[in-house]
Amino acid sequence: MNAHQLKIGLFGIGLDTYWEQFDGLKSRLEGYLSIVENNLKAICPQIVNLGLVDTAEKAFDAGVKFRTGDVDLIFLYVSTYALSSTVLPVVQRAKVPVIILNLAPEAGIDYKAFNRMADRTKMTGEWLAYCSTCPVPEIANVFSRAGIKFHQITGVLTDDKECWDEVAEWVEAAKVAHTMAYNRLGCMGHYYSGMLDIYSDLTQQYASFGGHIELIEVDELAALRKTVTANEIQARLKEFYELFDVQGDCSVDELERAAKTSVALDMLVNKYQLGSMAYYYKGTGNFENEDTISSIILGNSLLTARGIPVAGEYEVKNAQHQQSL
Repeated sequence: MNAHQLKIGLFGIGLDTYWEQFDGLKSRLEGYLSIVENNLKAICPQIVNLGLVDTAEKAFDAGVKFRTGDVDLIFLYVSTYALSSTVLPVVQRAKVPVIILNLAPEAGIDYKAFNRMADRTKMTGEWLAYCSTCPVPEIANVFSRAGIKFHQITGVLTDDKECWDEVAEWVEAAKVAHTMAYNRLGCMGHYYSGMLDIYSDLTQQYASFGGHIELIEVDELAALRKTVTANEIQARLKEFYELFDVQGDCSVDELERAAKTSVALDMLVNKYQLGSMAYYYKGTGNFENEDTISSIILGNSLLTARGIPVAGEYEVKNAQHQQSL
């Protein structure tokens, strides 16, 4: 039930004093950054690309844009040498994980062609287009001292499957964290008595993953069940026969009970916009509650198949795990 989309922040770095000295260097590096953006878009469509950051002033502006843009993860493409003072402010306010992309434009410089250059300035410009590795230790040092969590991926900009597979893995990890941060977990009933390993501290769930936890009474599902119409029951029965292998000896009355509860479950999920649910109910003789819970399994299965996992025994960790997949 998460309406929020994962957003990836991207920026490249450079040094503004280079642009007038080395003709074509800036546009060349911006082209490399476009390759990075296109590769990332193939993994995650929502990319906030702030271009080349080459001054401290632009760094502060970029930091504000990432913060207001609510990015979940930042990729820093190290295109050439840049001062660490133009990097730190970008990520300092965003407070999200940072991946340093230490990606050479090619596997190596063509030194034969490089050494044939007669113009020393052009030679320096060519070298600067390949020196992405140069500022990485400086950036890593500053990030470590500033307490900023980061990871480094080293490789080649193109034709490097291992490198881009690693990028995709980081994006996938960010998707999991993002999903959990916005998930609404329903907890209906209470823990299964005696199963001590499944008891969870819900405040710690909030602290670790974010999201929202809605505490729900079984009575509410039983009350919603009373509002289900005969037509809704028949429509859900038809769905059961289409989706499940219903054996011939299965009682029609039991299927109708399950269909009624399944429709009510959908109402409950829609009311609270749940992304997952954990439940258990022991019962003490309340017929309506017991009738509801004893017919809940098929409805749970439909919800789980729709990407809204439901775990019995009030197994919060199971529901959270399934939601993160």
